Amino acid sequence: MQTQYRIGARSARPAVPARRPLMVRRPAVVVDPILIAGSVMAAIIGVVMVYTATRGPLLLAGTSPTYYLKRQAVFVVLGIVVMGIVGYFDYRKLEAFGMAIYGLSLFVLLAVMVPHVGKHSPLGSARWFNVGPIQIQPSEFAVLGLVVAIATYCARRPEGLTWLDVVKVLVLGAVPIALVMAQPDLGTGIIMSVVLLVMLSVAGLPVRVLVALLIGAVGLVALVLGSGILHHYQILRITSFLHQSTKHPTGTLAGAVYNLQQAKDAIGAGGLFGTGIGHGAATNLGYVPEQQTDFIFTAVGEQLGFVGAVGVLGLLFFLAWRVLRVGQLARDEFGRLICVGVFTFVAFSTFQNAGMTMGIMPITGIPLPFISYGGTAVIAFFLGIGLALSVYARRGG
Repeated sequence: MQTQYRIGARSARPAVPARRPLMVRRPAVVVDPILIAGSVMAAIIGVVMVYTATRGPLLLAGTSPTYYLKRQAVFVVLGIVVMGIVGYFDYRKLEAFGMAIYGLSLFVLLAVMVPHVGKHSPLGSARWFNVGPIQIQPSEFAVLGLVVAIATYCARRPEGLTWLDVVKVLVLGAVPIALVMAQPDLGTGIIMSVVLLVMLSVAGLPVRVLVALLIGAVGLVALVLGSGILHHYQILRITSFLHQSTKHPTGTLAGAVYNLQQAKDAIGAGGLFGTGIGHGAATNLGYVPEQQTDFIFTAVGEQLGFVGAVGVLGLLFFLAWRVLRVGQLARDEFGRLICVGVFTFVAFSTFQNAGMTMGIMPITGIPLPFISYGGTAVIAFFLGIGLALSVYARRGG
């Protein structure tokens, strides 16, 4: 096409082209307000439940009834800040550091077991670091470190996984899982195993291989239970849901069955609509052990009833689904796999925690996402949501 010029007094200029209809492009939404609002709402519910579950025992002990309330509120604020920072950060840059993050996770998991570095409980567990008044449990962050590492490895093989790749990914996952099991922390080890299998299946693992891995995972759990890695009381705690019909349990088994029965009684006492916030007898009197952490769902069931408990679980599963939906919108395989890993982390933790309080799943130390007391868990789940927000913000380019 020949360019037309207008001849002026000073210079020749291109002719003004004919006007075309203006195409107004709407800016892409860079945040998912539903995912943010849902996470914050769940965390606020958690703060209330932690307060009601700890107020009574703290008053009996002569301590401030708001001790755990204030700490959990601080953890939630920190978690929201972390979520915002991670959501603003471009997740695609993580792929270059995926293996470095994985290596850092292994280093921290090893360091926590070193005497005088990690905190060791009287029963022999070594899971925490003391940082001032705060305890940090690195295994929670190691779950997300494994998610990033697997996503990095699989995303670099767009043609699919070979048998050698499958073996390498399994070894990649087996090392941190073994370190977590050695702490011992069977609950987090199970979560990491489920995350590994789900991410592999989404990455294109054949069904027959996935079935073989599932069988192998069951065998591995049986091996761990019989190998002496776990303490006797931990094995009884895990298997107590199989002995609920035992009329006269003895020893440690009696304690494990009693704890489970107290949890079920608290949930059942809530009825359809619950006893009301702060009015549950089992919650106020501290009948349920570890209620603010592992058994926080019993406080939800007693005070909010069946309707409220279903609503809380619905909210958490909705958040998990929303993360999975973000994965479907992701622009690349790396973002898709990250969202799949975070989805599994949130969804399985919710199912396992609620299930163990109702006697349908083994009792393991898995927190209820955003609800259970604990700074590491709260921040880890907010960090996972932040990764999903980062993928959502860059879904179009």
